[in-house]
Amino acid sequence: MKYGIIEIGSCNTKTHIYENEEIIYESNTTIEFKKNYDKEIARTDIDKLGEVIKKAMSYTSDLHVYGCSIFRSITNDELEKINANLYDNYGLKIEVVSQADEALYTASGCYKKTDYDGNMCIFIGGGGSIELIFVKNKEVIYQKYYDFGVSDITNKFPSLKNDVPDVSFDEAYDHVEDLLGRIEAEADVLILAGGDHLYWYQNARFDLLDNEIYSAKNQMFMLTRDISDKYDREAFTKSLDEIRQNSDNPKWFDGARAMKVITNCISHKINAQYLVPTKINMEEGLKIELND
Repeated sequence: MKYGIIEIGSCNTKTHIYENEEIIYESNTTIEFKKNYDKEIARTDIDKLGEVIKKAMSYTSDLHVYGCSIFRSITNDELEKINANLYDNYGLKIEVVSQADEALYTASGCYKKTDYDGNMCIFIGGGGSIELIFVKNKEVIYQKYYDFGVSDITNKFPSLKNDVPDVSFDEAYDHVEDLLGRIEAEADVLILAGGDHLYWYQNARFDLLDNEIYSAKNQMFMLTRDISDKYDREAFTKSLDEIRQNSDNPKWFDGARAMKVITNCISHKINAQYLVPTKINMEEGLKIELND
């Protein structure tokens, strides 16, 4: 069986193609739907999405396209117009996923195949939204949702995209802390999901530890909170231009420092002792549903 999942976010569009449950193609394309939104989705961004779809269709015609974040905000008329265009050209339509469903799909991909019975929090962060799902013994015990994300922090502090930012880590942290408010739950482990968090550490040349808390094929690495604190502060003094040069998607790093501040602040608010960076997305839960 060969099929593909395309997940469209505010800033990044992720494609994964599977054959017999093994991934045979993956990509992460920067399409800034939220940044370029001006009363409607930019036509140039729809064209970029079309290129992503065409590439995926070179592998399989069994594609499932899901819209998150910014696509929840557009009118039904606009969605119908976009879908009519995509259907005429590719025979596909975007299915908009609610914030709650996106979070639960992503979370299930994190905890359903682990043997950890302590409290864990799954962080799902994107350009325009944040979801926190707290789990114990494979049961969801608490959920919290926010209508801000990486793009909002980067818009507040534009120099975060610079080689070295003008804003300090503490100034950005204080702003994020105010936005997050009180979180009425704690967890020993904070799983970073909803994007390719490993991509940051790989290209920034930050070493990770082997995950010794539990065994999971898609969660092989971890950090102590002390190491995470050190790395996150260093992100504000390291050359972002040099990190971009290490990668195959330099634009991706526009939101990297904002993401680090957000996850750092959450790790302290929930008293997490360990962080597990992953590249788990909503599709992990969707795969389970599609194959049931």
